[in-house]
Amino acid sequence: MKYSIKQDNAKPDSDCTVVAVYSKGALSREAKKLDAATGKALSKVIKSGDFAGKLGDALLLHAPLGAKSHRVLLAGAGDSKKFDGKACVKMLQGALKILLKSKAGSACFDLASLAVSDRDFKWLAERVALEAERAAYRYDATKSKKKKPYALKSVSLTYLSRADINAARKKGEPIGKEPTTPAQVSAALKQGEAVGKAVNRARELGNLPGNICTPTYLAAQARKLAERYKSLSVKVLGEAQMRRLGMGSLLSVAAGSAQEAKLIVLQYRGGAKSDKPYALVGKGITFDTGGISLKAGLAMDEMKFDMCGAASVIATLYGVAELRLPVNVVGVVAAAENMPGSKATKPGDIVTSMAGKTIEILNTDAEGRLVLCDALTYTEREFKPRTVIDIATLTGAAVATFGKHVNALMSNDRQLADTLLEKGQHCLDPAWELPLWDEYQSQLDSNFADFANIGSRYAGTITAACFLSRFTEKLKWAHLDIAGSAWHSGTEKAATGRPVGLLLEYLRTRKK
Repeated sequence: MKYSIKQDNAKPDSDCTVVAVYSKGALSREAKKLDAATGKALSKVIKSGDFAGKLGDALLLHAPLGAKSHRVLLAGAGDSKKFDGKACVKMLQGALKILLKSKAGSACFDLASLAVSDRDFKWLAERVALEAERAAYRYDATKSKKKKPYALKSVSLTYLSRADINAARKKGEPIGKEPTTPAQVSAALKQGEAVGKAVNRARELGNLPGNICTPTYLAAQARKLAERYKSLSVKVLGEAQMRRLGMGSLLSVAAGSAQEAKLIVLQYRGGAKSDKPYALVGKGITFDTGGISLKAGLAMDEMKFDMCGAASVIATLYGVAELRLPVNVVGVVAAAENMPGSKATKPGDIVTSMAGKTIEILNTDAEGRLVLCDALTYTEREFKPRTVIDIATLTGAAVATFGKHVNALMSNDRQLADTLLEKGQHCLDPAWELPLWDEYQSQLDSNFADFANIGSRYAGTITAACFLSRFTEKLKWAHLDIAGSAWHSGTEKAATGRPVGLLLEYLRTRKK
């Protein structure tokens, strides 16, 4: 998709003009101008009752008399007094759903004066591009008949000059918070495009089946990124190398599979050579049967999504490289397949982690923490990072607690946790914090090893984080359990690409 900007008074020349309409048919500033140019064509539609501006609704009109575009798309913005960031995204998604069904090759989002109550115009510009990229994504990698590409190839966004803003304010018209230069709007569109493409990259990796997206495949994708961007380098450790490093915990998960486990390390260098990196560590279980502690068959196919943490790390590094962020970032992916077999790890087995701590494996289906703990130890020793965020589809308890709406967050660092909570709200990829108290640690006690890999039936999300906290004592660390947010089930079964938006928002706002 190509993105561009147009000044408010520029001549419309796109196949479709998108304007906002508030509830009860109240026209936005741009919609009023279009209404006047078309002999009240928009007002007539609203008076007919066919469109009332309900949030998320959209109506496509063909060639209204006097309109410069072949089509006009009315985008429902709901109550103007409640038009915040969430409402804006819902409006854009509704408009894009209808727009992509049309044959319009270009569209102008005539939203220059749109006032988002808790965001500025740069955020709106970024979101237009981000939502356009997300809406245009379709999965067909494993289908014999490929889907025809959407007709829409270019999107433009109108903006107001400082003079236009001042004039509108004098008239008392609702207007965006701050004047925005053309360069700022263009930059915001490019940023939104990069974030949207990164989210889609994570979705694509998550949607691929387990017989294609193996640990070796993930490693190949990381290598392709490093070939594309000079700022990226990659190192892939095989099982022999991991064994020499003492990663007995990670290797125990892969013991029953014919697929070789991989530790994938992607490094981005955008800051000074001496700057410590920000680290992301992703769980990459490319298929999870549960191992000897075999899962129930119902919906087991969704366990191909158990590598969505890894997908988010790889996709975020892509986004970082696209955005050319002035920081150093390292992404570490612990990739393995969890299968039953004659060599598979058994309940009751005891393994030794890279940190030298022994673990009694009471349940082989609690494998994500077993690969992550060695990856975290490796990250600490090799990179001594500023902060570490691990991302994992770790516990069913997170799904039971939060459903699909938020990422579960636990951290040993107050500032890091607060920052992630704030950034999640801003980019609408929210997290919610759970306690990481010492009182929960005793649930991991073991009679035969330093500790067990599971606790009791209670507080499963917290005790999983307690397990990981034993390997992050020297780090500023946060844990994101994305078991609920990483994919949708049922008829909408698909990866969501979360929390790539949150991770990029965090990294974009780090200082040099």
